[in-house]
Amino acid sequence: MGYERTEEMLTAYEGYLREEEHKQTTIEKYMRDIRFFTSWLGGRPVEKAVVLEWKEYLQTKGLAPATINAKLSALNGLFQFAGMKECSVKFLRIQRQMFREPSRELTQDEYKRLLGRARREGKERLALLIETICATGIRVSEVAYITVEAARKGRAEIDLKGKIRVILIPEKLCKKLIKYAEMERITCGEIFLTQNGKGLSRQQIWREMKELCKKTGVEPSKVFPHNLRHLFATLFYRVCKDIVQLADVLGHSSINTTRIYLMTTGTEHARHLEMLKLVM
Repeated sequence: MGYERTEEMLTAYEGYLREEEHKQTTIEKYMRDIRFFTSWLGGRPVEKAVVLEWKEYLQTKGLAPATINAKLSALNGLFQFAGMKECSVKFLRIQRQMFREPSRELTQDEYKRLLGRARREGKERLALLIETICATGIRVSEVAYITVEAARKGRAEIDLKGKIRVILIPEKLCKKLIKYAEMERITCGEIFLTQNGKGLSRQQIWREMKELCKKTGVEPSKVFPHNLRHLFATLFYRVCKDIVQLADVLGHSSINTTRIYLMTTGTEHARHLEMLKLVM
């Protein structure tokens, strides 16, 4: 397949993903993974044997199985779209993890240290953003739905990929958000904005959080937006003990996804075993 034909197909596939209302970040990742594959291909014809070779190549790079499967998913989607389903390959089988790595487990104490440091440095936007993600359980891609109007109502309506869910905002947080908006002279729309009045990108949020963790003694591997969502899920479940309700709050269509958020570290599991007092 020639270069021009390949580019034509990729452009068409990207348009198809937009029509299917995939998130922009998802589309960008799919296209990045596919272009990586076409670059590796080096002009060879696309055949299943070559795609299997690509799969093996990814494994030699030491990538996590989930990362490899994500890249294969992007490629399989293209094959399905292009009428080349015979080139699709199976995903790597991944055994469900029982425990979460301690190096990625953000504790409530560490969360408070991050907040305290941000406020001592006068980084109120960052502190309030961290607090908002953790207190509501929203995804970083949903920060744009935290608006002045939502803060006044005490709830935000999130509309992504054709699914709408309502997020309740704690009263105390609403007051903080409104006060911050007034201080920044934001009268309507998104609350978390750059100096140019644009919404914060996930890259900027990620970067600011990483810079903050260096000054708090919290391991960088624990400090990223999605981990705040994990902490919310853990603490919410401890209070309500209802995984179905938690799944609704997080916007999960499958409880199996929610279970991942409730994985504990091996250390905590060992403590639970000790509490059974079954070894005499």
